[in-house]
Amino acid sequence: MNHRLIAAFLLGTAVVTLGPVACKVSDTQSQATPTPGTELGIQTTWMDTAVKPGDAWYDYANGQWMKTSEIPADRSSIGGFWIADQRTEKQLGDLIAGLEQSKPEAGTDAAKVKAYYDAFLDTATIDRLGMAPVEPDLQRIAAIADKTELARVLGANIRADVDPLNSTDFNTPNLFGVFVSQPLVGGEVVPYILQGGLGMPEREYYLSATPDMKAHQAAYRRYIEDLLTAAGISDAAMRAQRIYDLEVKIARAHATREQSDDWALAKQIWGPADFAAKAPGLDWKTFFDAAQLGRQQKFDAYHSGAIPKLAALVGSEPLDSWKDWLTFHQIDSNTSVLPSKLDQLSFAFYGKELTGTEQPRPREKRAIAAVNANIGDALGKLYVEKYFPASAKAAIQGMVDNIKAAFVRRIDALDWMNPRTKEEAKKKVRTMEVGVGYPDTWTDYSTLELAPDRAYANKQAAEQLYYRQQLAKIGKRQDKHEWWMNAQLVNAVNLPVQNALNFPAAILQPPFYDSKADAAFNYGAIGAVIGHEISHSFDNNGAAFDSTGAMRNWWTEEDKARFDKAGQALVAQFNQYEPFPGLHVRGDLTLGENIADVAGLAAAYDAYHASLGGKEAPTIDGFTGDQRFFIAYAQAWATKMRDAALRQRIATDGHAPGQYRALTVRNLDAWYDAFGVQPDAKLYLAPDQRVKVW
Repeated sequence: MNHRLIAAFLLGTAVVTLGPVACKVSDTQSQATPTPGTELGIQTTWMDTAVKPGDAWYDYANGQWMKTSEIPADRSSIGGFWIADQRTEKQLGDLIAGLEQSKPEAGTDAAKVKAYYDAFLDTATIDRLGMAPVEPDLQRIAAIADKTELARVLGANIRADVDPLNSTDFNTPNLFGVFVSQPLVGGEVVPYILQGGLGMPEREYYLSATPDMKAHQAAYRRYIEDLLTAAGISDAAMRAQRIYDLEVKIARAHATREQSDDWALAKQIWGPADFAAKAPGLDWKTFFDAAQLGRQQKFDAYHSGAIPKLAALVGSEPLDSWKDWLTFHQIDSNTSVLPSKLDQLSFAFYGKELTGTEQPRPREKRAIAAVNANIGDALGKLYVEKYFPASAKAAIQGMVDNIKAAFVRRIDALDWMNPRTKEEAKKKVRTMEVGVGYPDTWTDYSTLELAPDRAYANKQAAEQLYYRQQLAKIGKRQDKHEWWMNAQLVNAVNLPVQNALNFPAAILQPPFYDSKADAAFNYGAIGAVIGHEISHSFDNNGAAFDSTGAMRNWWTEEDKARFDKAGQALVAQFNQYEPFPGLHVRGDLTLGENIADVAGLAAAYDAYHASLGGKEAPTIDGFTGDQRFFIAYAQAWATKMRDAALRQRIATDGHAPGQYRALTVRNLDAWYDAFGVQPDAKLYLAPDQRVKVW
């Protein structure tokens, strides 16, 4: 599995997946509960009321939207997150355009945003410079004379891994990834060592014999050759074959997706001597020195099974193969800031071939994404100052308090859980740090030097600064207030090793949140997202961590067995969904997200009713409160995907496609009551088949 994807798992689980404030949980309604609006909130024009909710729930909520919405040529999918992102993208574009008029003072964050954006957008200069910006890096690779020098270059190429949702590049030229956080066993912050080295999403793309994967394999081999040719590298065909053959061996060395998802296998703490003894083939001292990790005595060997195999390949495979591989990935990971012909080739493979996207995004929108990825906090500060009112932050924090309180009440109501386990679970909820909108402390970019005509150099400098800032955390206690998402990102995340949540400002807008809409809509939409992220602390992976973020078994054997049984029922439920003949959603792969959806939706529903203060919910435009709640949830998961993108989602993503996540309602008794769903309905589940995890 690509090490950048593993870094996302270590960060936690995103919604498709809102800065840090401690939330005190009580059993009474929060005093911060916002005064709800009175508008409907849900989009009736999206609905197809000709179908019965119990037969085709997703179509009932989103049928007309599915019929009338078109996927833009520069997208592989659209949905609720795309709708919110479109608005955010326009706001960010307006902000950056305003910088052209205001001419920010040199050295300020605003000036850095403008310089980074302008350089990325200036394709004329990028094309004129050609391969000159990357040439020093290619010469450094060409000068490798032995395996010691190879180890030095492999180490020097290391960058800190972050959530790939914040990235504009698909991969990085690293055989190993480094992620910096508290170790799974608890204690001071350490560097994690992750498997890496693949240009395609994960090992199965190289090893599977299915027709789709065989086509991707052939296309990737052609892409390597075409990119090398366009970059002026001699003997491109021969080099491309060596690179591809090496990556197949790397893929065979990788842990499987199932092994990577099993955090119990990733708790090993190694010292420098362990790497030398357990993973010969790579000069680890030289590697760690070059990676600025030479003084570290403790590492979390996340892929302890794959690390020795990858190190052995360094020792056994010809030096020229590694030099070719490094050359290709140095170019491939930077095509966005290299000549247009390389950028176009990259899109043809990563965009069109792998996801079915018909054309690249406009350069100005990609420039915004590049700023977000590399100096995101600088733009985030400008964004929240203009577009995120204090009232929205207070409203969401009130909802968070209510949903946490509802979750505690649900724990208390469990009739199968041991009192000791209940107390540990409630402690975990109560001590959970919840960041809303933006961080208390923004990233310091004062030492970052950028220029409006150096797109490649700007990208390298930003990545190196981030890496140094991550390394500076090593040896310290985990900062529970640390943010891992930009304020302008439409998403949310649970951070298990911090026992914390981030809800960025940009998700706090329609179709997830609307200050004008009534409580039913907001609890069904953003409330379910909040509940989802809280519930990730109690999914099949999150439940293994205690309130301090340490991976520790705090369950009795009986409680864990009951929990696992409910999880397997949910696996079986999602295994039944079949987007293409013979291709089913993987209930095992998506289990954590599905648990969070079920538990989060139930907690949001309870919190919604608590927010009514004992009063009856109003009926608005013929829809009851409960109906609006469940429709809002389904519309938040409106999703339309190209076939290639949907197939990739099924193969690699821990999130089920949105149309199936919307069917989570089948497990809540209240949904049946709200829409009069009877046993003869196609989606009906008997009460004993409805999964209740928390």
